[in-house]
Amino acid sequence: MKFRFLTLILPVFIVMQANAQIVTADRYMEMVAERYNSVRDFEANVVIRSGSAEMIGNLSYLSPSFLRIDFSRPAEQVIAFNGELLTVYLPEYRASLNQQVTRRSGGGLGLVLFRRGYVASFVTGPDPVPLDGTQEMVVRVRLARRSAGEGFREIILNINPNSRLIRRIEGRTIADGLVQFDFSNIRTNQGIPALRFVYDSPPTANVYNNFLFREE
Repeated sequence: MKFRFLTLILPVFIVMQANAQIVTADRYMEMVAERYNSVRDFEANVVIRSGSAEMIGNLSYLSPSFLRIDFSRPAEQVIAFNGELLTVYLPEYRASLNQQVTRRSGGGLGLVLFRRGYVASFVTGPDPVPLDGTQEMVVRVRLARRSAGEGFREIILNINPNSRLIRRIEGRTIADGLVQFDFSNIRTNQGIPALRFVYDSPPTANVYNNFLFREE
């Protein structure tokens, strides 16, 4: 009787244990979001590639929505957002592009938008694989857009399995172009002051306000 009981219950127990260890892509994205929710500020080196163009800079982020990138390529180019004003300084044209933005709540480094607008799945499964061109191990998550209104047809996140921070973002555009963001030398919770995100363009710059849209 005991033997028959064990032969019946053991397979059920094994299946339950296996299911308990399975991590879905949605659950993994939740864990990544939880990790970023613990990040008050963030610094990293960033390389942005689109076609043959390459941009290199230092990125700073302060929760919930402050962002600044100081570029070394193109030299002296700056993108700064202090929660209300977006400024893009283009030294090549001596132009400062400004856009006033209504303050909104929320943050999370855009992960909320990713999860809302895209469906997550693993590229090759939940186990880490080498990041293309390196020996670094990452978990690759594919985000497929839910509707045609999203700017990218597909986004692949390459996530460090230990820190659960995003190492690379690969975005496939509607026209099948590839935009890639590489983040390295990542430092979190360094105590970045809000003043870092206040940017004054050079006095010789030509200023263009509301270059994206006009606030109501």
